[in-house]
Amino acid sequence: MKTNARKIVDKMLEAFSKKDINTVVETFSEDAILIYQGTQVMPAAKFKGKEGARMFFEFNINALEVVFFNANQFIEEGNTIVVLGNEHFISKENGTHLKNQWVQVYTITDGLISKMDEYATSVQPDQYGGNAGEN
Repeated sequence: MKTNARKIVDKMLEAFSKKDINTVVETFSEDAILIYQGTQVMPAAKFKGKEGARMFFEFNINALEVVFFNANQFIEEGNTIVVLGNEHFISKENGTHLKNQWVQVYTITDGLISKMDEYATSVQPDQYGGNAGEN
């Protein structure tokens, strides 16, 4: 049986996959903090509250074509959910391919996401002799 913390993260990820911004935003608290640590390609950014969550996810949905977005592994401890994954997007503006490996750390407070930290790298494992991890 999934914990309530895991259920809210799953709800958010499912809504993101369906491009359902309103449901994504509903999973975040009014005072949520979203921190994107940045990659070699995309700069770091910080967003606050439900409107910050809306800005972050609207950008991802509206500016990028999703080739794949995989949540590959979940690690749970209390109200913290760690998700390991990978993604491949194409910029709708200029056709640039963005491939990232990532770790997202969610903190759940009172049934909502109160913090999301994302650590990503755009260096692909095949660039240093590993597997690219693509679909």
